[in-house]
Amino acid sequence: MGKSVAIGDALISYLRESGLEQSVLDVQIEEVWPRVMGDVVNQLTRKVEVKDGVLYVHVNSAALKAQLFENRFELVRKLNEAVGAKAIRDCRILG
Repeated sequence: MGKSVAIGDALISYLRESGLEQSVLDVQIEEVWPRVMGDVVNQLTRKVEVKDGVLYVHVNSAALKAQLFENRFELVRKLNEAVGAKAIRDCRILG
């Protein structure tokens, strides 16, 4: 009889082997943004996207841009923690 593998472990293994893991993590980061950042920040955010491990956040407020920039390392940590992986390594805040 073969070795038993949990479906979640098999899926993660497949995503890694097929090169799709980062794409899935990119989408997850974009999806958790509202929950992690809260309603006010989310409402002032025009667009959130991840490209090549870099999070790009487009905001409508100069004050928010400054605050997010100042806390960008904590922001990266919180988002990576929310998806359970090192999905992003850097963050760019754009006005």
